[in-house]
Amino acid sequence: MKQKSYLAYASVIIAMIFWSFTFVWYKVVYQYYNPITTVLLRLIISSIFLLLLTYPLKRLQKLKIKDFKYFALVTFYQPFLYFIGESYGVQLVSSTLAAVIIATIPLFTVIISTIFYKEKITKMNIAGIIFSIIGVSLVIFNKNENIAASPIGISMLFLAVLAGIGYSIVIKKLSDKYNSVSIVTYHNILGILYFIPLFFILDFKEFSQTGFSNDAWIPLLKLAIFGSSFAFIFFTFSIKKLGITKANAFTNMIPVFTAIFAFYVLDETLNLIKITGIIIVIAGLFLSQIKTLSLKDKLKIFIKPNE
Repeated sequence: MKQKSYLAYASVIIAMIFWSFTFVWYKVVYQYYNPITTVLLRLIISSIFLLLLTYPLKRLQKLKIKDFKYFALVTFYQPFLYFIGESYGVQLVSSTLAAVIIATIPLFTVIISTIFYKEKITKMNIAGIIFSIIGVSLVIFNKNENIAASPIGISMLFLAVLAGIGYSIVIKKLSDKYNSVSIVTYHNILGILYFIPLFFILDFKEFSQTGFSNDAWIPLLKLAIFGSSFAFIFFTFSIKKLGITKANAFTNMIPVFTAIFAFYVLDETLNLIKITGIIIVIAGLFLSQIKTLSLKDKLKIFIKPNE
């Protein structure tokens, strides 16, 4: 039992590290391709990679017709809505700020869980939300960030947050029936179908003029293999073993990893205000996951059973 728990926690941490790197790889690929082109190529490469991986191992489960609607919904949330929001958002704001906003997914999951599962929001949850809003504000209104407060970029990233929440809710249902590799393979293949029309409408003309850039392919392969394949496999596995709330809580680690990676790889600033904002966001997110004890439970701690 402990071994399975350790494996689940290791999986979700690895997924967060891979997703943290995607914010850095995006910046490199966007020098050559637009967001829609980047996502479509990322999904095509990922799907081919996963099919080559699953076929010899015979790990790809058959998709049942009755579950197709759930796969279609999962795919609509992520990669479709999520990647549109994340891709355009990362293009307009810094890597670190993008990671901080994406990290609010577990915060809003608390609210959504209350609506769907009638869970009570505690004072600690509210305190966590307030803390996180203050922390995000510190990062957004950082004077040293010229494009950090782009309204469109921030809006697109929050669209990704909403999509990420929807994805987590629906994926839980599928994770009880299918293995992680099958889920990720199918929703990446369906994702290609979602993005092809947008590609031909928005990006095809520019892509046909630019063609394939050799310098973009290494970070693009990294996005596809680590960001779209392994990260989703590990995260889906962790949701199945840990549950939605516990697995999503680890999203709090993304801004920490990304800030470090962006500092060393992209030479982004990591000043005191940004560090303080990130710390407050992370503290708030962890607070939002804590359930306060009822008065009756608190009294049990201080009153001995024999008294």
